[in-house]
Amino acid sequence: FNSQEFTKVTTPENYDYIVVDEFHHAAAHSYQRLLNYYTPHILLGLTATPERLDGKSILHFFNGKITAEIRLPEAINRGLLCPFQYFGVTDETANLADIRWVNGSYDKGELSHLYTEDKKTAYKRADLIIESVRKYVTTLEETKGLGFCVTQKHAEFMAHSFLDAGIPSACLTSNSSNEERNSAQDKLKKGNIKFIFTVDLYNEGVDIPEVNTVLFLRPTESLTIFLQQLGRGLRLADNKECLTVLDFIGQAHKKYNFEIKFSSILNSSSKDISTEIEKGFISVPKGCYIHLEKQAAKYILENIKSSLSTGRGLTSRIQTFTEDSGTPLTLANFLTYYQLDIRSFYSREISFAKRCVQASCRPDFSEPDEKLISNALPALSAINSRRWLTFLLKVLPHIENYTMEHFSDAEKRLLNMTLITLWKKGGQNLSFPSPLDALRQLKNSPILFEEILDILRYNLEHIDFIDEAIDLGFASPLDLHCRYSRDQIFTAFDIADPSSIRQGVRYIADKKIDVFIVTLNKSEKDYSPTTMYNDYSINEYLFHWQSQSTTSADSPTGLRYINHVQQGSKVLLFVRENKKEFEQTAPFTFLGTAQYVTHDGSNPMNITWRLDKPIPADFLKKSNKLLEG
Repeated sequence: FNSQEFTKVTTPENYDYIVVDEFHHAAAHSYQRLLNYYTPHILLGLTATPERLDGKSILHFFNGKITAEIRLPEAINRGLLCPFQYFGVTDETANLADIRWVNGSYDKGELSHLYTEDKKTAYKRADLIIESVRKYVTTLEETKGLGFCVTQKHAEFMAHSFLDAGIPSACLTSNSSNEERNSAQDKLKKGNIKFIFTVDLYNEGVDIPEVNTVLFLRPTESLTIFLQQLGRGLRLADNKECLTVLDFIGQAHKKYNFEIKFSSILNSSSKDISTEIEKGFISVPKGCYIHLEKQAAKYILENIKSSLSTGRGLTSRIQTFTEDSGTPLTLANFLTYYQLDIRSFYSREISFAKRCVQASCRPDFSEPDEKLISNALPALSAINSRRWLTFLLKVLPHIENYTMEHFSDAEKRLLNMTLITLWKKGGQNLSFPSPLDALRQLKNSPILFEEILDILRYNLEHIDFIDEAIDLGFASPLDLHCRYSRDQIFTAFDIADPSSIRQGVRYIADKKIDVFIVTLNKSEKDYSPTTMYNDYSINEYLFHWQSQSTTSADSPTGLRYINHVQQGSKVLLFVRENKKEFEQTAPFTFLGTAQYVTHDGSNPMNITWRLDKPIPADFLKKSNKLLEG
């Protein structure tokens, strides 16, 4: 494109449709002529790694939105990539805890010295790697492997070590000629050599589907590079059942992030990585397996405990964030750089502003509603209703200009839902003349008021599902597939004291609506034997639900369930996977209205409902996994 100088022989409107592969390069200067010159009707950018190494965003070319994405676990589940078996090998030869940490990563020079020139460590570590390959690789004869190293010197050292051990290997670096690269790749495919050791050469753009073994011979700080390197071995190929991954894990620097790496290769899960490790990685993609040697697991758990999962770890990362990331310290930048779920960040009920104070990144402050707002942050961070977020971002900054007459009935209910979220009380139970006066008070805490707006903006920008309004026969503020707490749900139905509702069912007589709130994974610790209901999805439309034990098929309640269509009443389903999520009470996902299909039994009734809208694919995995078990 650049060498032919297309811009000199075409107009900006010349192309209707432009497709750019490897779009993560779009921030580079060489791409700017293309992207800034043409004005196509459609610009399609394709990339396996939207997270750039330099932190620059590519989303501004697409109005800040990713149109569609398939992350690694889903691609494996769908058979687009091969499964992997991942072994975390204990590496006690090298202690990285004291290696210098510079701009968000280990100092490469110090790592390379440790791995190649510190002879006691280097040779001992090379022996460990070779022994581990012989232990975990099924048959060395059929191995076609890549080893990712920290520097050229390290790659050369590893190739020589393997050759000395009788394992045919080669070393390729950016200094290698095209002839050397092609020759080595051809020898690897034919089985003449077993490993190619490299540094930053096979991260992307090189396709060797036959690769069936990957060695991570250095800690990989960048999620982008980790996924690129792992991806070199995940391509499908004939006679290739899975990819074997050996990752050598020792004592890490306290700023090294194990969590982000493991999160990227697990199915979407509300469980933290510590729980996954302790339970044996129950959220792996189909056909995959993760095994951590005992001491390797201990190193990771110790690192997590002193890392982002703790207040001290967060404070430390905030303290050096600008130096590590090269971007200004803001809530959005921090969450994005460390790939944190906003609900996880706020699980401990402390504001980002106060954490910045703890990190000496801003002056201390004291505001009148600090405790109130801090306690409400977990619930605020869980809001993902586009309508609710948009409404609050429109109203809150100019709350002093509004009166109740400005709002529709649905918007008034959104206001009450906001009050219950903040004050844990409905508007009528607060000592304010009106809901608006309660919200106006928030502005007396300007720092935290601005943080509330930051949370709402962040959540609005990160909605990744299709929501829609549902006709419930009244001005409902609830939207399909959005998350709501129990109190928010019943406040939407004008119930004055939603906290008084202790059961998972409620008939709203004046609106002729049955509300079911369902927790899929019930434990005896949280539920009595009479409330251990059997609830799960059968497919994307059908949901099996068990009534309360006191409900018989011929009771008024049972007959209302069976005949709800004829009686003109509606059935609404709100579902969550677990009672707790990110150490807080989990919200429920609104699955919409449902129609009676059939039932069996009595006291309790087992009813099959047909949802009017299909369950989203990611939620379907959570709701039908009991059947899979």
